[in-house]
Amino acid sequence: QQKDEGEVKGGQHEQEESSRAQSCVKAKGLSAFRVFFGCLASVACGMLYAVYLSTYHDRKFWFSTRQELEREITFQGGSGVYYYYYKRLIAASSFERVTLFKDHRLCLFPLLPLIKQDFVEPIYFYIGAVLGLQAVYVTALFVCSWVMSGTWVAGMLAVAWYVINRADTTKVDHAIPLRDNWALPYFSWQVTALTGFLRNKIGSSTEMFCYLTMSATTFTFLLVWEHSHYVLFIQGFCLFLLDSFDLVPPRKMADIHKVYLSSLFLAYMFQFQNTALLSSPLLSLLIGSVLASENCFQLGVSHMGSDFILKFLEVKFGLNTTTDFVPNFLLCQESFQTPGQDLFLRLTQASVLPFYFLVLAVCLLSALQAIYRRLSGQPLCKTYSLENGGIGEKPEVVYHVFHTMLFGGLALLFDGMKYLWTPYVCMFTAFGVCSPDLWMTVFKWLKLKSIHPVVLSLILSTAVPTIICFSLWREFSPRVLAELSELQEFYDGDTVELMSWIKSQAPVAAVFAGSPQLLGAVKLCSGSAVTSLPLYSDINLLKRTEDTYQVYAMRSAEDIYKLLTAQKTNYVIIEESICNELTINKGCRIKDLLDISNGHIVYDKGEIYSFSKYGRFCHEIKMNYSPYTNYFTRVFWNRSYHVYKVNSVISFQY
Repeated sequence: QQKDEGEVKGGQHEQEESSRAQSCVKAKGLSAFRVFFGCLASVACGMLYAVYLSTYHDRKFWFSTRQELEREITFQGGSGVYYYYYKRLIAASSFERVTLFKDHRLCLFPLLPLIKQDFVEPIYFYIGAVLGLQAVYVTALFVCSWVMSGTWVAGMLAVAWYVINRADTTKVDHAIPLRDNWALPYFSWQVTALTGFLRNKIGSSTEMFCYLTMSATTFTFLLVWEHSHYVLFIQGFCLFLLDSFDLVPPRKMADIHKVYLSSLFLAYMFQFQNTALLSSPLLSLLIGSVLASENCFQLGVSHMGSDFILKFLEVKFGLNTTTDFVPNFLLCQESFQTPGQDLFLRLTQASVLPFYFLVLAVCLLSALQAIYRRLSGQPLCKTYSLENGGIGEKPEVVYHVFHTMLFGGLALLFDGMKYLWTPYVCMFTAFGVCSPDLWMTVFKWLKLKSIHPVVLSLILSTAVPTIICFSLWREFSPRVLAELSELQEFYDGDTVELMSWIKSQAPVAAVFAGSPQLLGAVKLCSGSAVTSLPLYSDINLLKRTEDTYQVYAMRSAEDIYKLLTAQKTNYVIIEESICNELTINKGCRIKDLLDISNGHIVYDKGEIYSFSKYGRFCHEIKMNYSPYTNYFTRVFWNRSYHVYKVNSVISFQY
């Protein structure tokens, strides 16, 4: 009988083991199906977004029906300069390509994979590559929100918010070839890999995959954008805070430091010993985090002296004033101005901002609780479960709290920083509303007893994003689709006429002077030498820009002639839009900045007037009288532009 009982118990045990094995297989199969479906959804979102951008771009500029010159004119300012060098790299020999990469101040490495192709027109291949990277960007945001929340619904919601708030999340709509459009997709994957690496519950193989992905994307990000080390400095500071509060294992922090240091070294070598990386704030932070007692934070910047940066920040924050043209000119650029209230109004209308504040408040308070317990010597839960309700104990969540707060603070000061903040607002908010952990944390604080909090948190983490998605679809999908059906007219006939004249009439070796934005188009469309470029990270270029802009100041013909000949200028282009500029913010007009810098401002009874014994050059030269005709000869004009040849021999005819 005992033998029979033993056989029965053995059979039951075998059945239980078999049942558990079957359950494990089913769970793994279900998990694999969810991962497959989530990956499929993320890739689909990225591809659909790229197709949408391509269609929108063609509708906006009538791109497919334009001639080559008209297409190139749509690349405004700095984006035109970048595409110009892409064209040069295609036509150059291998030696000339190395020379371009080594000698020029632009980061041309993103163009390297695009050089050898002959099956598509260069301009279409170039645009397609940029839009493809935007698909990569959106996919990374999807995956990051999915990894943090555990559901691919969060990824869908993050992408929806990103697309709806496209005016504030990306500049690719109106300036495709900008360098940051090349770089930010790599940064988004770096953040995603870092998020996975920081998680406590992660397998060794997954951790290694995240580490390798983080290493590759950090290096690529540093390589393709000259401002990337500033962005990584802010990220590194977020990680420094996590390390200071002992929220991340020392082993992982050491691995992250290795990634930063190795990426900086490789980027330094690949960029032909770029000394700006050696004096970068990121490197100073890494050294300082190891040797904190030495207090060795010495910030450096590329192409600009630290004194100039300090002076610029003092003026920005109202600690000082200056009459210098360059800092005032930079402060008048949209990227350096304080964002308007319309930014927050748009984010509120898309429902992302209210939920963002809710998610941020819950995560921040929970993180502060975790930090307090850590500083008090209380251990944190090593095995996190939904019942614990402490979302702030997750290192990846605390990192994103610091990340979004720091970049948000910068976005409040500089409008251009919103493109580094709003995409992660969309991602972070989508994670929060879809995360049962967040709702469970709230219910634990409220000590909810009437309904089981775990069940309610699971219900809300599904119901709330479903309601949000339905609301967004109902309100914004007609608007997004309408953008594809509207045919917009973009044709700048005067600029086309100017570029055609330069290509057909101007000598090949001629040097042109003008505004940086226009010279970017001149460089792209004609290949002519120019005195300045729309690159605002080089103080020497900015000084040359100031000299060129003097044609809009109240200076004598002789003064302007000396400034232009010092730059070896053959032709100067005067723009009616700058000469007769009428804006509400008068202090940011080019001629106002020049009058202030040149000391041509008179204050009388609270009013500001411009005064000089000379008239404004751009007006006076059009009168066609001496001494202006002695130094300059008009060779082309239309409604928008006047081109004057700088006489090599001065003619004193009266």
